[in-house]
Amino acid sequence: MLSADGKRLIYEKPQLVETICQLRFPAILSIETKEPAEFQDRIREMFPRYACQTETVPQLGGAQPQREKNHSFISADGMSKLSLAKDFIALSTMRYQGWEQFAGMLDEPLGQFISLYKPAFFERIGLRYVNGFSRSALGLEDCRWSELLHRQYLGVLGDDGVDEGGVKRCSVDVERTLRDGCTLKLHAGPGRVRRNVRTAEGGVQTVQEPEVRFMLDLDLFFLETVRLGAAAERMETLHRNADEVFADAISDRLHGAMEPVVL
Repeated sequence: MLSADGKRLIYEKPQLVETICQLRFPAILSIETKEPAEFQDRIREMFPRYACQTETVPQLGGAQPQREKNHSFISADGMSKLSLAKDFIALSTMRYQGWEQFAGMLDEPLGQFISLYKPAFFERIGLRYVNGFSRSALGLEDCRWSELLHRQYLGVLGDDGVDEGGVKRCSVDVERTLRDGCTLKLHAGPGRVRRNVRTAEGGVQTVQEPEVRFMLDLDLFFLETVRLGAAAERMETLHRNADEVFADAISDRLHGAMEPVVL
């Protein structure tokens, strides 16, 4: 993120659970009907593992649900995944190391996708940051959430007279247009993180952490026709707006506990 004086920062103790960038395009049926072997060859050095899931997708107006393929290309450490379906390509990672590194990880596969499949344009570009602030990981067990996040993101938890342990459910959900014309869907509130963990047998198991974290889920997107050459600029705009919302949400104490480092 950017500091108040415009310097680029990263955190030594980041609280990101997952970062996702998705680009949607008009359906390309060959992705659904033909295995993407050539695309895999072009990106296999970065994403050597492959998996494919067939998902049932509900249709509008009571139409028969459709079964669609989702091709997944996974990094060697299992922390990052490139997804390809007939109408979107997406990169997700559980090991975010800064915007430049994340954008660089997407750049080559996206370029190969455009070269091979030649989409007409993008019709939705989205960037999502799912943060899960852990008081135990940051040495802040004695702090209330109102000391760590600004009150407009806390709902009733922003009232210091409220017993946090007695609040079973509380969330702030906002949809608004930000500058530059992008849309923000924000969810903020306490919750538990669910993670996929690889088992000793090589499978994947979903586990839920026992600690209650404060979740700050920022989903930003452009819902418009975007020419291929403008996609990088749109993603930069989404990232810049996400930085500003994140900085507005956290207190100086939380910012310091995550140990910011100037690049």
